[in-house]
Amino acid sequence: MDWSTDDVDLVPIDWLKPHEEIRKKNLAQLKDMTLRWDGYTKPLLVDQTTGAILDGHHRYNVGLELELSRLPVLKTDYMNDENVQVTVWPNSDMENLTKQDVIDMALSENLYPPKTSKHVLSKDIPPIYITLEELRKP
Repeated sequence: MDWSTDDVDLVPIDWLKPHEEIRKKNLAQLKDMTLRWDGYTKPLLVDQTTGAILDGHHRYNVGLELELSRLPVLKTDYMNDENVQVTVWPNSDMENLTKQDVIDMALSENLYPPKTSKHVLSKDIPPIYITLEELRKP
């Protein structure tokens, strides 16, 4: 069964924890598109227990730059969800990566370089539209 828009929650941005750096050029492009659309069209994927961001680091950083209070997320039981698998991107400095590695990095003060972890999903993330006005509300 795929996720649906009913599975999307709005969570406080300060609950979310990145585990990977971003590419500044991609951030600028996504910020421009987000402002043009005046909203988010895709939720972040996060671990429901820790708030670790699995997919959506650029969307998270756009939210920080726009000083949003909340962001749309799909929560998953990451450690036990077989629909979400992690591997490494080609050309990454790492040979392999585990889910525990991702959680540990998110809970630390450090970040992996951009495009280290690659999450493979067997479910589709649904398209959404949530306005920036809604995401600014406390």
